[in-house]
Amino acid sequence: MTESPAARHHREQQAGSLTTGTHILLPDGRRTAEIDQVELEHDDFGSPALVLASLSGGGTLRVAIGTTVTVVDGAHDDVTQLPLPANLPEATPPLETAAPADGRQEQPGRGTGPINVTPAVVVPPLPPVPPAVTGPSEEELALIPAPAGTPESVVEAAAEAHPDAEGVLLLADRLSKGVNFKSGSCLKDLSDLAHELFITLKDADGALSVADLLTVLPYDGNPGRWTSVEASLALASYICRQDGQNARAEVYEKLIRTPENQETDPFKARMAAKVRQRSLNEPNLYDKEIFRSIDNSNHDAEREWRLLRLESLLFLRAHGGSETIGMSELERRISNELEAVRS
Repeated sequence: MTESPAARHHREQQAGSLTTGTHILLPDGRRTAEIDQVELEHDDFGSPALVLASLSGGGTLRVAIGTTVTVVDGAHDDVTQLPLPANLPEATPPLETAAPADGRQEQPGRGTGPINVTPAVVVPPLPPVPPAVTGPSEEELALIPAPAGTPESVVEAAAEAHPDAEGVLLLADRLSKGVNFKSGSCLKDLSDLAHELFITLKDADGALSVADLLTVLPYDGNPGRWTSVEASLALASYICRQDGQNARAEVYEKLIRTPENQETDPFKARMAAKVRQRSLNEPNLYDKEIFRSIDNSNHDAEREWRLLRLESLLFLRAHGGSETIGMSELERRISNELEAVRS
């Protein structure tokens, strides 16, 4: 049995699995085109609903997420005319070739009349690629002072300044064995120490000196370690803003956006920006947990949840706010939380 070349190259897959570089059989059933970029459009419930496939030869193909489409293996240009495989119906010829030159067509029993042409669907252009986030310059980084001594000596100085603070002494004792910047638990202890100094003991200078042990660390792609660095950057930014050191605060705010300029693929960068903006607009502020602790008269649990809320608010503030919570509202909420956890 002889198999046609076209049949060997055709295969079917769902539109939701289309990727860049795939050659897809167009709706006319004869031509193929290479997909240059794929974007998912969500419905009002947040579920993927429509695939927008930008074609290398120009134009955009709109396909429902569950539609089965035919892709063609091998390299073809985007105007290749292909013989149809046996399982595909004969495509209808384009209207402009089916109609006579005078723009009228014969209709059985009714003579000639104007052609009814369905208006073309206008596909809106893809949203622009978010601008690349640039990091601080060498001159700006110089605004962050170098630590006074080794990391261990900075921690020891903080403990000596507060000899009666049990929380500080406990963290300092763990860190006195050696500060390992590759250890996620060690970074978490440093971040907790900086927050303890500022929130509980109101020692802004001591908190900033400890936080700066973390704020100068580069983003290494590890979300676990970066969480502690991120919290320290947000705290340092707030302290400097409160102290009038706006230029130094801007350096921390640029550094906190470091993960946002790592993606070089325009499509992935655009999708990451959408997810990031959604998280900024709908932050987890632990309202249910706090209200549950209040109802149960569990003050220790309430304070722990409020500390987590405060960290979220400080991050939002360092990031410039969001579309749902402005800077003035953030300042008010941060002030309220500080008062609540310090009381």
